[in-house]
Amino acid sequence: MMVSFNDSISGFFLLGFSDLHGWEDLLALFLLIIYIMATVSNLLILCMILANPFLHTPMYFFLGNLSILDIAFISVTIPKMLRIFLTNDRYISYVGCLVQLYFYVCLEGTEAFLLAFMAYDRYVAICSPMYYQITMNTNVCIALAIISWLFGNINALVHTTLTFTLPFCRSHDVNHLFSSGSWILGLLYLPYCDDNKINHFFCEIMPLLKLACADTYLNEIVVFTSDFILGICCFLLICISYILIIKVVLKIRSAEGKSKAFSTCASHVTIVSMYYGAVIFTYIRPRSSLSLERDKIVSALYAVFTPTLNPIVYSLRNKEVKESFRKVIKRFSHFMLFIYLLLFYL
Repeated sequence: MMVSFNDSISGFFLLGFSDLHGWEDLLALFLLIIYIMATVSNLLILCMILANPFLHTPMYFFLGNLSILDIAFISVTIPKMLRIFLTNDRYISYVGCLVQLYFYVCLEGTEAFLLAFMAYDRYVAICSPMYYQITMNTNVCIALAIISWLFGNINALVHTTLTFTLPFCRSHDVNHLFSSGSWILGLLYLPYCDDNKINHFFCEIMPLLKLACADTYLNEIVVFTSDFILGICCFLLICISYILIIKVVLKIRSAEGKSKAFSTCASHVTIVSMYYGAVIFTYIRPRSSLSLERDKIVSALYAVFTPTLNPIVYSLRNKEVKESFRKVIKRFSHFMLFIYLLLFYL
C-alpha cells in the first residue's frame, strides 16, 4: 500500500492515556496538586538557600540548581497534560512539540551532569575535608553548574548536525534503538506520515520516531552510542566517588561518625537510583522488550514524581534545611500577624 507523507506537518495529536475515560477530572486534580507541591517545595528550597547565609555552601548551591531544574522540568510536561484531561484538547503545534521535546531532553541531560558533580562534591567533603573550601570554591561551583547546563543543550545540538548529514529513505521500517538527549531538531525535520498521532502524553523521541517515514537506523546507532558514552561518564564519576567515600568511611572507628558520613550521601544515592532507573528502563533495553505503553507509565512517573520527591528526599530531610524552614515559617507568621494587626486597626 502506498504511504503518503507530509514534510510540512503543522502539528501533532497527543493520545496520552486514551483508555482512562471517566477518570479525567480526578487525574487533573491529582496532577494539579502534584504540580503545586513540586513548584512550592522547590521554590521554598531556593528561598531558604538564598535567605540563609549558612546554606551558601557548594552542596546547597547544587541543590539550588536542581530545584530550578525540577521546576522547569515539571512545567514542561504537566500543563499540557492538565489541558488534555480538562478540555480534551490533544493538539500540539509543530513548534510547540519541538520546544517541549528540546527542553525535556536538555533538562534530563543537565540533571545527569548535576548529579555527577554533586557526587564529586560529597567525595571532596568526606575524603578531603581540609581542602574542601579550596577545591570547591565559588568559581569552581559556578563553572561546574555552567558545564551542566551547557552540555544539556549541546548534547541536543551536536546530534542535530549529525542528523542533517545522514541520508533518509522512504521506509516504514523504523527501528527503536535510541536514547533521549539528542537530535531534537533533526528528529522533527524527518518527513512524517499523514497519521500524526503521538502515542504519548507529551512529545518524546520514541513515539515521534514511530511516525517518521524515513529509515532512522543510522541516526539511532549514532545517538545511542554517543548518549551511552555520555551517560557512562557521568555514572562512572558517581560510582568512583562513592567507592572512594566508602573506602574512607570504613576507616572511621566510631559508629556515629560512619552513620553521619553515610547519611550525607543517602539522599543523593536515592535520587541517582530514581534517575538512572528510569533512564535505563526507558532507553537502554533490548529492542524486543520495547513497549510504548510501559514507556508512557515510566515517563509519567519520572516526569511527575521525580521533581516532587527530589526536595523531599534530598533537602527537606536535612537538619540544616529543616532549621532554616522553621525560621522562614516563624518570620512569615510574624509578618502575617503584623499585617493582620495593621489592617485591624486601620
